[in-house]
Amino acid sequence: MSTSQETSNVEMLGRFHDAVNTGDAEVIAKAIDEFVDPDVLFHAPVPMDTTGAQALKQVWTVLLRAFPDVHVAVEDVIAQGDKVVSRNTVTGTHRGEYRGLQPTGRSVTYSEIFIFRIADGRIAEIWGVVDVFSQMRQLGLIPGGPS
Repeated sequence: MSTSQETSNVEMLGRFHDAVNTGDAEVIAKAIDEFVDPDVLFHAPVPMDTTGAQALKQVWTVLLRAFPDVHVAVEDVIAQGDKVVSRNTVTGTHRGEYRGLQPTGRSVTYSEIFIFRIADGRIAEIWGVVDVFSQMRQLGLIPGGPS
């Protein structure tokens, strides 16, 4: 049975995902400002030269430049206490530079799982596991992908 706080956390994360799926960098940046603690601890397999909410904004800038039609489909959500887990399927078309690779026009579909710790109604910590191998294979950077 979920508590009202768990329900509130899931609803807040849903609003955040809605903003992400607009594909609008300004809307996403505003959502990060609203829903993410400025000093969020961000643990995920993405290289970045900044920390906190700015790191999350940088991730979305890179993703939107590379995959302007990026879409995060939430497959499962589990809430317990101050944590919310989201299992997602991400799709997009490679239309801009990404990790040194010029646009290929290829579509990608990959999985990710994120754990969000919520404190005072905002995302305070994020752990992410992203299937980067599958993404890179589909883009042709790892053998076995499309030719």
